[in-house]
Amino acid sequence: MTKSQDKHVLYVKEELAQNNQRATSYDVARAAGVSQSAVSRCFKPGASVSEKMRKRVQEVATVLGYQPNAIARSLITRRSNMVAVVINNDTNLYYPELLVELSRDFNERGVHMLLFTLEHESDVANILDQVWQYQVDGVILAAQLSDTQLSFLGQRDIPFVYYNRTSDSIPCSSVQCDHFEGERLLVDKLIAAKRKRFCIITGPSDSSVSATRMQGALKRLHELDISDVQIIEGDYSYHSGQESLISMIDELDWQPDAVICANDIMALGCIDAARNHFKFKVPKQISIVGFDGAVPASWQAYQLTTVTQPLELMAQAAVDILMQRIEDPSLPPEKRSFSGVFSPGNTL
Repeated sequence: MTKSQDKHVLYVKEELAQNNQRATSYDVARAAGVSQSAVSRCFKPGASVSEKMRKRVQEVATVLGYQPNAIARSLITRRSNMVAVVINNDTNLYYPELLVELSRDFNERGVHMLLFTLEHESDVANILDQVWQYQVDGVILAAQLSDTQLSFLGQRDIPFVYYNRTSDSIPCSSVQCDHFEGERLLVDKLIAAKRKRFCIITGPSDSSVSATRMQGALKRLHELDISDVQIIEGDYSYHSGQESLISMIDELDWQPDAVICANDIMALGCIDAARNHFKFKVPKQISIVGFDGAVPASWQAYQLTTVTQPLELMAQAAVDILMQRIEDPSLPPEKRSFSGVFSPGNTL
């Protein structure tokens, strides 16, 4: 700023102090010699404004002690600049990197993320009542909704994006890993390793992701005329991976030479049960595979064979699709599918 500009800014600052007033965007505008809308653009991430003007306005704002008022802005724009992310506790516990990616992408756009967690995916109706109270601009759903609930979202004109889920009956935007093909790939790898007796440990019965993964594995086994298959339900936890293998062998008296787990964490529990309870050598006596690419799966003690989801790309896509529809609600639904990456590991 020039000396004359400095003097004018200090005059405005002194005037505000004398009147015991807090600086507003109007004060910053008249002190900086720009329009009030220019001040607003300078504090809006991604807004079209020259770097010279942004620097000048922010310098003046610092001198005057001005901070943008998010509540006032929301009254003007009719947007809260908040989005809801509805996620189940299993995802929250085992894949915190997903939340990190979503939070980073929203922060870069000046949008605040509100996290709502579910104990069970079927509890989503109770959480939705809480979501409405915050008047969010949009929702990312990592939980399956009924057609009635999806229609209700549409009636409220709230854009949403399914994460790792989709709807076959109601058009909606979604981002997901190709679970079906990922499981088929794992089956092919196990068959190539000469495995013949298969155990599938699923996730909870209300998990649509688990259901899709199981269908992919079963369909491929059927195509290959493999009928020696047992299915046991887990709950995505490490403990259920252990207990599922133990009950399969000890109680049902049936020993597989390949175990397909619906997620990595159950696969880790399964590996420890095989090694410690049964003294099996993995993978010499039994192959165990997972799905997701959870960080512990790559630890030296496990080196799990799995299919890794491209979380960074998927999170970025979910944020992009949602923000585009917040800006322009007339955009049609968009679906993006990402292939999982086979991670060989040492358990196949």
